[in-house]
Amino acid sequence: EIMASKSDLVSNAIDREAEDLVTLYNFSRETTVTPLSESENKIYLVVDPQHEEKYVVRVNSGRLSYHTLPSIQSEMIWIESLHDQTDLIVPRVLHAKDGSCVQVIHSPDLEQPRHCCIYSFLPGTEPPEQNLVSGFTRLGTISARMHLHAKVWQPPKDFYRHAWSPDAILDNNYNWGRWQDGVGVGNDVQKLLSRLDRAIRKRLRTLANDREYYGLIHSDLRLANLLVDGDHTAIIDFDDLAYWWYLFDLASALSFLEERPDAPDLITSWKEGYRQIADIPSEIESEIPTLIMLRRLQLMGWVGYQQHHLDFAREIGPDFTKESCRLAEEYLSSYG
Repeated sequence: EIMASKSDLVSNAIDREAEDLVTLYNFSRETTVTPLSESENKIYLVVDPQHEEKYVVRVNSGRLSYHTLPSIQSEMIWIESLHDQTDLIVPRVLHAKDGSCVQVIHSPDLEQPRHCCIYSFLPGTEPPEQNLVSGFTRLGTISARMHLHAKVWQPPKDFYRHAWSPDAILDNNYNWGRWQDGVGVGNDVQKLLSRLDRAIRKRLRTLANDREYYGLIHSDLRLANLLVDGDHTAIIDFDDLAYWWYLFDLASALSFLEERPDAPDLITSWKEGYRQIADIPSEIESEIPTLIMLRRLQLMGWVGYQQHHLDFAREIGPDFTKESCRLAEEYLSSYG
């Protein structure tokens, strides 16, 4: 009960600070701030009767060592560059009266400060699960347009986002959780997944990382981070933005869908959508299954890490490990 009350104190402190935050921006006194959703971050809806647009406040409330002030400022710079220089639909970043776009909140009930930003609320709903194949074609097209932008964009000199690598993911350098600490990882599972871990590192060690293959990617372009509104598809949730192989955006698009019987069709339609805009180099295309299994191990660590925090992770935990083992055996029979 003491733990529960401590988390309530933290949650209430963040609610209070989020309400006060809007005074730093050009909002009127009638502005309301109400909780909208919560996973790793807390999201609030901001409605000001004097503004036509609605806005959201995002408070980074999980994995605080991973989300630093320079990295969040850089995330906002990247979103603004996509907004201003492409026809992709992304949130519009709001600047405070002093010109800043990331705020730091402090409170006696918070064990450490939290970072917040405000951007426009985008209408739309997540693409429906029953129509995933056409959703993945759209995803592939969006990913390619984002990657083309990344290839030519010049970041400012203080721009900072971390770089993924197979070792960084598998050694848990960024605090996502170790796959070894996933749900129900006993001896047999550990042996099988250790073989998978070694095979992934070995196969990806020689993959090229020049600008044709490697650059800034969204890293979490799942259907949950797309909002479909009629003919328009908007992209949200850039907080895992990183330097990485472009094709990892396909692996992340398949997050939690890898075991579906139609997964090969989803991959095919994603590539078809991508090729409408850009080429896929054959040497990296041949390692798509390896990138997908690397993402799966990353998610196993995440699911284990989130057992204390997220209902979703608790619900899928045991089955996720079992399915991961089946996928690992399939992969190793062809690539191991």
